[in-house]
Amino acid sequence: MSKITDEQNWKRSPSIPLDQSDWLLAAYDYQLPEQQIAQNPVVPRDSARLLVVSSTATHQHSIFRDLPNLLQPGDLLVLNNTRVIPARLYGRKPGGAEVEVLLLEEQQPNRWLALVKPGRRLKPGAQILFGGLEESAVQPGLPVQPDLPVQPDLLVQSGLPLAAEILSTDEPTGGRIIQFNLPEGQSLYEVLEQLGQVPLPPYITGSEADPEQYQTVYSDRPGAVAAPTAGLHFTPELLAQLKAKGIDQAFITLHVGVGTFRPVETDNITTHQMHGEWVEVPPETVEKIRQTQAQGGRIFAVGTTVTRALEGAAQAGTLQPYRGKVDLFIYPGYQWRVVQGLITNFHLPKSSLLMLVSALIGRKRLLALYQEAIAQNYRFYSFGDAMLILPEASI
Repeated sequence: MSKITDEQNWKRSPSIPLDQSDWLLAAYDYQLPEQQIAQNPVVPRDSARLLVVSSTATHQHSIFRDLPNLLQPGDLLVLNNTRVIPARLYGRKPGGAEVEVLLLEEQQPNRWLALVKPGRRLKPGAQILFGGLEESAVQPGLPVQPDLPVQPDLLVQSGLPLAAEILSTDEPTGGRIIQFNLPEGQSLYEVLEQLGQVPLPPYITGSEADPEQYQTVYSDRPGAVAAPTAGLHFTPELLAQLKAKGIDQAFITLHVGVGTFRPVETDNITTHQMHGEWVEVPPETVEKIRQTQAQGGRIFAVGTTVTRALEGAAQAGTLQPYRGKVDLFIYPGYQWRVVQGLITNFHLPKSSLLMLVSALIGRKRLLALYQEAIAQNYRFYSFGDAMLILPEASI
């Protein structure tokens, strides 16, 4: 199936007034005190604070566990069941030089787009070895040797579990295309569980969180390199309470990658090109959405990734099951097709995620709410607090 683009993104919701500043990158900047960047998640998860945006003029402060009282029977929550993989790897070149690899996106079996350090020394043809290096590849006290070609069968014999080769550079991301050489029948995901680390965003510098705290409680589809953080606030007990009240749940999969966190670098945001991310909107989710709409219920996206998946799968005019890539860029002026309400965290300045939320309630109002959250000492970003935008907020 061909990938979905944002060629119809010129249509806008008539309920949100626009001005020329809405398309300027500088208009999405704000100042956040460093101490309000959350370094650790709250425990329990659903004790995070929740800023409830309920109309064009009102909002209230709540707690995430109060969500069942803030939604209505018949509403539908759509969640992203992707699971973060241990995408950060540390290895060495055959001569001994250290290498750091952050996997971004699987392009073919065992072939990945990745960010590498130091990139300038890892040109096409370079090889990287992971695991067992101190004993097998580099003996202590010996000088670093020039790079030598390493054959996969020799690696298996010497006990090295993983080797990779740089195939090419990727200009849009500044990354590299890497081919992993694995013994037949061995899964890269299995090896990553042994050798890799779950990556945290660069603004989290002093976290004591367990890796499982950076996963949603319903994650079961490995493939993401960052968590869909709006979903981190749910507990099994809260999900059960929501169901008991008649608030149903459905799932999509969007493997969070470079498209989600790649910075917007153009002064005119309308010229920004999103990097495609892999999405699956299954038939059963489409059917639940249609039933909810037919019965007068409201569709809530849990996070910006769910928003992009659902809206991307509806770009032909109506929501359809979809499996493939989506590079939809949502910013003020976008014509909404599926999503009515949103649960989301607080996002970085000048990010595409901030622009997406602005498309739902307006840039000026969103930035005013951010200032309120800062004044009230909300915690920001991945491990931070949340915002609930009710459908009435965009009317």
